[in-house]
Amino acid sequence: MAQAIRPQSSISLLATDGKPHPLQDTLMAVTLVLGTVAFVTGFFHNLHLLSSWAGLIGILTGAYGQFISVTTRERFALIIGLGASAVGFYLGMAHGGLFGGWAG
Repeated sequence: MAQAIRPQSSISLLATDGKPHPLQDTLMAVTLVLGTVAFVTGFFHNLHLLSSWAGLIGILTGAYGQFISVTTRERFALIIGLGASAVGFYLGMAHGGLFGGWAG
């Protein structure tokens, strides 16, 4: 039974397996940055192109990140980024959409 109890050598916030996840961490960071950009620019009518495209790309990267995520920390941050991306995307679509009158 000695192998059942392992000492915690490094404490990381909700990263329970102790292994590096570079792809998941990159997707998490990209989703958070795009979500922040989409959310902030979504409140300005003249920045609808930036908010809608950043939101759409943030939703796609966040969805793929959720699909391949391993730890709770990654999933938590991805959900925050996905929510911000979705709000920014919807506000951008309400203010003019992805193409803003260029396509008709």
